[in-house]
Amino acid sequence: MRNSNRQTQQTYEELNVWSAFTDLMSNTFMIAMLFLLLALVKGAIAQTEVAEIQTPKSPPPILVIEDEGAYRFASGSAEIPPIMNAYINNKIVPEIERNTKEYQINVVEIIGHTDGQGNGNAASNLDQNLEKVANGSIPVRQLKAGSNADLGLMRALAVVKVLQDVQSKGKLKGLKFRAYSAAQLILPNGNFASVNRQPDATRRRIEIRFTRPGEPIKVK
Repeated sequence: MRNSNRQTQQTYEELNVWSAFTDLMSNTFMIAMLFLLLALVKGAIAQTEVAEIQTPKSPPPILVIEDEGAYRFASGSAEIPPIMNAYINNKIVPEIERNTKEYQINVVEIIGHTDGQGNGNAASNLDQNLEKVANGSIPVRQLKAGSNADLGLMRALAVVKVLQDVQSKGKLKGLKFRAYSAAQLILPNGNFASVNRQPDATRRRIEIRFTRPGEPIKVK
């Protein structure tokens, strides 16, 4: 009888051990599944973040000041008319502030475009005076354009000087401005222009582009 009781107790204990082992395995499996689930969630979040970083936003717009009507430069001149100055301050500056913030821009490029008319036979003095205009030693009106390339650069630099003046009064903080000339080479649609020496107001313009350049590298 005692042997029977011992066997029953031993069997009961064995069943208890197996039950405990089963519970342990079950708990271990659940913990493993939890870690797996956490790893999958973390991986999905990481992939989403990478995708967000790698997927570019739509490109920033190009602001255009068309050379027409009251905003026209005088022929061969880079002096900004008062009404254009007001337009830059009241309309262009808020757009620059909005877009540089939205697209995290730190450099604003000003590009002067002309039409294909010859610029006369004036002798250029940009080689002697361009830096002086850039640092404010002399006004833009003292520059003399010897080509459309000169004229486009002079007009772009004139707009830069207006923006720098605005910046000195507390707006456009942290931005750098660069002046470039495309002369008559680039049409408004971005294509190279064919030879056309006729007046064409649709080609004369100032383009304002937003960039965030990286560090320069030498490609070997």
